[in-house]
Amino acid sequence: MTRWVAGVVVGVVVAGAAVGCDVPPAPDAAPGPSGIRPPAPTVAASPPAPKAPACPAGGVRLAEGTGDAAMGLRVADIQLVNCGTEPYVLEGYPEIRLLDGKRAPVEVAVQHGGDGIAAAPTGTEGDPQRVELRPGQAAGFGMVWRNLVTDSTVPAAEGWVLEVTPRAGAPRVELELRHSVDLGNTGKLGISPWKAAAR
Repeated sequence: MTRWVAGVVVGVVVAGAAVGCDVPPAPDAAPGPSGIRPPAPTVAASPPAPKAPACPAGGVRLAEGTGDAAMGLRVADIQLVNCGTEPYVLEGYPEIRLLDGKRAPVEVAVQHGGDGIAAAPTGTEGDPQRVELRPGQAAGFGMVWRNLVTDSTVPAAEGWVLEVTPRAGAPRVELELRHSVDLGNTGKLGISPWKAAAR
């Protein structure tokens, strides 16, 4: 009887030891990538750089230079820039035409120099000379006129667009003016020959 009880006790102890030594199960594996990529951070696009104005077909463009107005006498400077890839030669005087705000031709007598318009030098004097412009270089011509109303029955003329033929046979180039050529009703405009711009 004693042996049997001891055997039972030993068996219980062994069974208990076996139960107490069990290894806990391994944790479940972490879930793998779902195949969905997180959204990339948004970056504000910078505005495109402004484009330079296209070079006209003739290879030159006009720009309005400095001006001066005193006691009704007006002086303006017009620049011509070689925006092409070849040298550009000027000689003599430009051929110009004025248009009003509705782009209708303005009646004006264009003369060489400022005689009869201004008593003092205005920069429109000088003999014509040959000017060669390499790409990127500029030349210019001056204009002089008086803003004077001599006849109240004649409407005052005002030019807002300047059309220039730089040399014989060249395409006409156009410039919208920031400051008008306010001729009053004098009907007279003096211009200088082409002159190389100061470097």
